[in-house]
Amino acid sequence: MRTTLLFVTGLIAIYLITTPTTAIPVDIDNPRIQQVGSWAVMEHDNEAHDGIQFNKVVSGNEKITGFILHYDLIIDALNNDGKDCKYEAEVREIDGSMKRTLVAFKPAN
Repeated sequence: MRTTLLFVTGLIAIYLITTPTTAIPVDIDNPRIQQVGSWAVMEHDNEAHDGIQFNKVVSGNEKITGFILHYDLIIDALNNDGKDCKYEAEVREIDGSMKRTLVAFKPAN
């Protein structure tokens, strides 16, 4: 009985950790969301050296999969010509830490 209970508990934990949740819109007025967007632009510029300058996050979604936060953000920024442009950034962050990964960064359509 005890072994069965531990097995079922383990299966439930694995299911909850690996099952993606529904994406919800981000609160663009939240300073943390703006900081994630700013970090994404800085990280992209460190890799690409194209002079993009962060302005603000204008929309996006977040979802939690296990212990990982997934951010899909639309960012307003200035390109290297000083023109206002929109960019899509995908950022992953381990919940409870500040360890982030920039998964994708590209011009928005």
